[in-house]
Amino acid sequence: MDLIKLGQQAKQASFTLATTDTATKNKALALMADELEKQADIILKANALDINAARESGMGEALLDRLMLNTERLKAIADDVRNVINLDDPVGSELDSRILDNGLSLSRRRVPLGVVGVIYEARPNVTIDIASLCLKTGNASILRGGRETFHSNMALVEVIQTALSLAGLPGAAVQYIDKPDRELVSKLLKLDDYVDMIIPRGGAGLHKMCKENSTIPVIIGGFGISHIFVDESADLEKSVLLIENAKMQRPSACNALDSLLVHRAIAQSFLDKLIARLTDRVEFVADQSATDFVNQAPKVREAVAGDFDTEWLAYILGVKVVDDVDEAITHMRKHNASHSDSILTNDLRNAEKFINAAGSAAVYVNASTRFTDGAQFGLGAEVAVSTQKLHARGPMGLEELTSYKWVGKGDYLSRM
Repeated sequence: MDLIKLGQQAKQASFTLATTDTATKNKALALMADELEKQADIILKANALDINAARESGMGEALLDRLMLNTERLKAIADDVRNVINLDDPVGSELDSRILDNGLSLSRRRVPLGVVGVIYEARPNVTIDIASLCLKTGNASILRGGRETFHSNMALVEVIQTALSLAGLPGAAVQYIDKPDRELVSKLLKLDDYVDMIIPRGGAGLHKMCKENSTIPVIIGGFGISHIFVDESADLEKSVLLIENAKMQRPSACNALDSLLVHRAIAQSFLDKLIARLTDRVEFVADQSATDFVNQAPKVREAVAGDFDTEWLAYILGVKVVDDVDEAITHMRKHNASHSDSILTNDLRNAEKFINAAGSAAVYVNASTRFTDGAQFGLGAEVAVSTQKLHARGPMGLEELTSYKWVGKGDYLSRM
């Protein structure tokens, strides 16, 4: 595969997209959603090949769930594309404007980034999310999914290419690296003549590799240890149900709960309730401070080095008992609290301290970490959840896929 040619084609397509009107982009999105439903049988058969291969390789059930498509999920993906149609197109909007003393009319106008390269793992829906958001914002995209989703992604890319063709847009607007060679990823990271941004979606190893090897700006996102701190003032019954949601609804998601921090004053009563609720569905990984409080759990083991730095993506939950909100925050700072973190409390002062001190992209009070999602935030979908502090933080929707340019207008105005 000639990546330089791929980059050149993407750059040329980005020039076309940058001047494509909203109606045409929305037409392509509508066609994409329709094709997803029309080609459902083909897509699901391709996905079944990936599922069977993943199961034979020993992939765990939680990750298999992340990989799986079915009729309901495919319809939800199509509906997400239609939701993007209904969102305002940010391209061309003005952030602010003013008239300077010299008579120059000056404004900042949103523009596409250009070409976005996305490297991702295990979730075929990401292919459609990225393509739809990049298309709406006038960006060309180069996609590289994991080998475990190969057949699913090939079917989905066919849907995307069909929609682009029917809408009269260049097929190079969305391209896919269909070879599994890791060497191609390394080459993609060096295509700075053609690619304007790299977004990795996967584990810590993928992010580290991109940061260390890319000559293109990298948006780090999708990885981080999610914490919930249960304060002594929290409603324990409601907290149990909320934690069940954060851990159990979809444990393979990046915003699923990894580590539970519990105030010592309520540790025994609360953890008794939680264990009774979760029964044997979750394995507890107990810090030394928590072993006496969870030793009655059906599945429990003592934590070892690195456990509280692990994004579980499975039915496993780290537990630590702390003395106060300050100790909880100290633990979070040590263990990569950069994604989604929550405090359960009825103490306004502790809630505000937690909000201000937590370094996470999304911070919650009395709410599940599972809300960190582009669709849940009303963004239509997301390209990634950024956990860095420059350009974008949290779920990256349409606005986060744009930059801006300064626009100055005068009446044949010269600088004095």
